[in-house]
Amino acid sequence: GGVAAHPAKAKPREASMAQLGAKMWRVRNAGGLTSTPTCSTRAHGSRCVLVRAAGGKRESARTSSLDTSPGVDKSSSGSGNGAFGSGGAEELFASSGTDCVHKGERKGRPRIKDALTTPIVQTSTYWFEDTEELIEYQEGRYQSYEYGRYGNPTVRVCEEKIAELEKAEECLVSSSGMNTATTMLLALVPQHGHIITTTDCYRRTRQFIQTFLADKMNVTATVLDPSDLEGLERALKENDVTLYFSESPTNPYLRCIDVPTVSRLCRENGAISVVDGTFATPVNQKPLELGADLVISSGTKYMAGHNDVLCGYIAGSKELVGQVKHMQNILGGVMDPHAGYLLLRGMKTLELRIARQNETAMRMALALQDHPRVKVVHYPGLPSHPDHENAKNQMRGYGGVVSFEVDGDLWQTAKVIDSVRLPYIAPSLGGVESLIEQPTVVSYWDQPAETRAEIGIKDSLIRYACGIENFEDLWADLKQALDGF
Repeated sequence: GGVAAHPAKAKPREASMAQLGAKMWRVRNAGGLTSTPTCSTRAHGSRCVLVRAAGGKRESARTSSLDTSPGVDKSSSGSGNGAFGSGGAEELFASSGTDCVHKGERKGRPRIKDALTTPIVQTSTYWFEDTEELIEYQEGRYQSYEYGRYGNPTVRVCEEKIAELEKAEECLVSSSGMNTATTMLLALVPQHGHIITTTDCYRRTRQFIQTFLADKMNVTATVLDPSDLEGLERALKENDVTLYFSESPTNPYLRCIDVPTVSRLCRENGAISVVDGTFATPVNQKPLELGADLVISSGTKYMAGHNDVLCGYIAGSKELVGQVKHMQNILGGVMDPHAGYLLLRGMKTLELRIARQNETAMRMALALQDHPRVKVVHYPGLPSHPDHENAKNQMRGYGGVVSFEVDGDLWQTAKVIDSVRLPYIAPSLGGVESLIEQPTVVSYWDQPAETRAEIGIKDSLIRYACGIENFEDLWADLKQALDGF
């Protein structure tokens, strides 16, 4: 008695229980009679065997994956590729080495759909029962996965959650925010294309546009101030623009573009509008609802939220995201399933963390602007910020990062950084721990002072990424550092 290793499959059209490629199995009871068919459902890419008794109640789902006898069940029958464990297989596969590879797995997998958390499907490839099933998959009649570079069930749950948060048709996650940005640009910008971007942006993105795309693909670029709508309109009319790309808020001065107006101008001139929403997250701002075609983000930051994951994502229409996915399938910058699990864990507390970080950053900005050793505070929640109206009109909260300039030179500013005791001196942002950095040293130390001045990076600039610690503790710590230099 026991579950047959590889019984004949029922045709999908004949199986009323079949959903997403569910297979019907025949189960032999202890007396050798056939009982109610069982359903082998692929839940997130794993097979499970659901055994129903005569009364219709669910019994243990693990029966098919447990070998209760030391040898192969000679009474079971089956054939084909999945028939390990059949009577004829005993003589062919009698070694313990083969058992180590196949026992307990080949005939079925434990039930996973009742697990509260999404399981980590830690596999690089996916198998098929037979050629018929593989053809069904290739023709779109059977939903599964083929190879880890093309998809993973754990990672797919991340994509579906982010798509809901961003109000997008589709989402694609990847191994890092930069991988998302570069793959998107390679997929959507043709050779000899033209890009419009903004002056205040992440250095590596600027490098990729101005060096790799320019040198390797002859792509030209117009770089504008984030608020220069007249310049944007002129650039759209004078060039065959493929794509507009800007962060909002930007890094490190937290400039906020007018997303609805930018998106409308791009749409009228046949250009794709892309907003990097890393500093906002969909909790504070939804660029797609404001009119943008695509939103990208470094999920490493707020979305994962614990400084322990590298990931990125792009969300938007199925058509555009599909083009990027096609390129990612070739380049291979996919997210690891375990990283996907950590991202899912982080997103469960996203709104709670963002609310705390929004509040802390706002209070920090207000306190900083009253300190005598601080010259300028850059925070979109302050009326003094040049893009405060844009932020007020399109954001629910202003984010957890505050940038400010102290009244001092490079080394006096470094002394402030070195004097704080709570924040870690480190790049990145969005995690539960507060981080502090001097952009001149962290990101632009290899650039001469003249180059830094051209792109607006001042030696006296400090970027403070608020974590979830108590504001009073963070402010007391920063205040003593400012008072002491």
